[in-house]
Amino acid sequence: MKTVTDFFGSKVFDDRVMKSALSAKVYKSLKKTIDEGEDLDISVANAVAAAMKEWAVQKGATHYTHWFQPLTGITAEKHDSFITPSPDGGVIMEFSGKELIKGEPDASSFPSGGLRATFEARGYTAWDPTSYAFIKGKTLCIPTAFCSYGGEALDKKTPLLRSMEALNKQAMRIIRLFGDDTVKCVRTSVGPEQEYFLIDRKMYDKRPDLVFTGRTLFGAKPPKGQEMDDHYFGVIKPRVAAYMEDLNEELWKLGVLAKTEHNEVAPAQHELAPIYTTTNIATDHNQITMEIMQKVAARHGLVCLLHEKPFAGVNGSGKHNNWSLATDTGVNLLSPGKTPYENAQFLLFLCAVIKAVDDYQDLLRISVATAGNDHRLGANEAPPAVVSIFLGDELNAIMEAIENGTPYNAAGKTKMKLGVNVLPEFTRDTTDRNRTSPFAFTGNKFEFRMLGSSNSIACANIMLNAAVAESLKIYADRLENAEDFETTLHEMIRKTIKDHKRIIFNGNGYDDAWIEEATKKRGLLNYRTTADCLPHLLDKKNVEMLTSHKVFSEAELKSRYEITLDNYCKTVMIEANTMVDMARCEIAPAVEAYVKELARTASLKKAVSEEMACGYECRLVKKLSLLTERIFMAADELEKAIVEVGQCSEVTGESEAIRDILLAKMNELRVPCDEAETLTAKKYWPFPTYGELLFGVR
Repeated sequence: MKTVTDFFGSKVFDDRVMKSALSAKVYKSLKKTIDEGEDLDISVANAVAAAMKEWAVQKGATHYTHWFQPLTGITAEKHDSFITPSPDGGVIMEFSGKELIKGEPDASSFPSGGLRATFEARGYTAWDPTSYAFIKGKTLCIPTAFCSYGGEALDKKTPLLRSMEALNKQAMRIIRLFGDDTVKCVRTSVGPEQEYFLIDRKMYDKRPDLVFTGRTLFGAKPPKGQEMDDHYFGVIKPRVAAYMEDLNEELWKLGVLAKTEHNEVAPAQHELAPIYTTTNIATDHNQITMEIMQKVAARHGLVCLLHEKPFAGVNGSGKHNNWSLATDTGVNLLSPGKTPYENAQFLLFLCAVIKAVDDYQDLLRISVATAGNDHRLGANEAPPAVVSIFLGDELNAIMEAIENGTPYNAAGKTKMKLGVNVLPEFTRDTTDRNRTSPFAFTGNKFEFRMLGSSNSIACANIMLNAAVAESLKIYADRLENAEDFETTLHEMIRKTIKDHKRIIFNGNGYDDAWIEEATKKRGLLNYRTTADCLPHLLDKKNVEMLTSHKVFSEAELKSRYEITLDNYCKTVMIEANTMVDMARCEIAPAVEAYVKELARTASLKKAVSEEMACGYECRLVKKLSLLTERIFMAADELEKAIVEVGQCSEVTGESEAIRDILLAKMNELRVPCDEAETLTAKKYWPFPTYGELLFGVR
């Protein structure tokens, strides 16, 4: 029987394979490119391509593809076979360094936000050697960046790699100032926790809203939801356990470090968490994970829902982005050590993050903005839309001591005694966890909790990396020109704490009093919707920061603004049109059919006895008839709103009309439909109910 160690990474052209398949000279050169960013020689590319092809063919691959992440939010791939005609009429299997390095997909068919006209089709994909190639089915997938003919980034990977370079550059300046000449680079690492729902495929197929939008647009609350807290960390049901086992095996073969699995808070909700890895690889792995989740679910007669809010009334799904900084020598720059008060390097990097989050809280909110996530943020199940940082008691006390210039009393760590002799004693962490905080320090990393479950983690990490790079640049500029390094360092840390302490909050982020304090007393931003926050992407300070670090050009930022808002508008418009169709063509006719049966029953009762003529059937007919009228009227009103929104000439106005008009009309239609569901006999209701969807997988 094979163990995990036998097949882990078996479908990945990883370091183990490269070391055995490449000559020592080629391997050494490639590693310099990967680890130190040196230019790739074409002779090395040819050797790598040949070895990669031989390995892939032995694994059963017949095609290769440049696997990239366009601005659609999902991955893209165009498959080419390895075959080349031979003079004898047969074929040979070939793959060159040129084919490895560069591909040419059609750039006009992907979102470009005005960077490309429809007739301007040429685009390029460029191999990212820092992320291992892998086999999916019979295709060798080569992770790549995607750009236009003019060199503008049309994907999420290119800006991510740029942001990592920007952060490395500034972090290295700080490292050198502390006298460390051994470190060659600083990398960010990420471990994204992925939440998702599993429902039965047969039920999914009967719900047009799930098929077209990924979430339920109608649905009355079931008798039981998540009130009992009995699903969280509960025993995993056999069908779900079989799915998780299959999923783990597929991910492990692809080198994805799937580590933790459990039931989440809502019924039918689950979570998968990986071990941390370098940010661009973690981003690739998370995209692979979401794709494989859905493919494996299909094999088990299930559907994996990655929408942020597929069901009203129970928790939605997020993606917690655990982010940290580490040197190539293995030092975690966000690890406080045993004496954080005396760890100046740690305190400086900590302050850089605090300053970055405060200065660019708008960019962090923008980085997680989608129509789906708007339903989740601030809904007492996820962090609020107001960005804040949780530090915990110890770090908070250290910050206060530094700000006030008072001694810090480093008390010993508390031993936990549980009062039962057979249970072991253990040391309590110096920092609690705060699940209501958008940005929480959790020991040696920050957990950015605002991401939606379907989001690419690239967007959040681009903004986070760039913002921290800006803080570190400001610090390095001052320290490199300081007459007295120690004094300047101390004053800079103290000033950062004083200037940015408004962003630190260790309390309950769900409390309405906090939102009022945050916005009215502290001056923090509260952008509730995508339409509220997206325009601030083009604020002068944001454009200047992102362009100065060469993470984006100004044209690329404008394109992201257009694409993100356009996607928001299209998503909600599809939902609105689906609601009108479901209400008119399925819900109202189902209610009318039930009303006819009730009327027939009432008529029969009246024929038997005049006293039975005004039974519950008559009262129910009246209620349902009134609800049907409300449904048709609300559907008409929603349709008018759809037309009104569609007449907007540009995307900003359209998004504002959706926020101010359309969303309210959608809710007005849902209310009578959900009420009708609670009064209509089950055999007439056209869709599986929430109870069936949430508790149907056993």
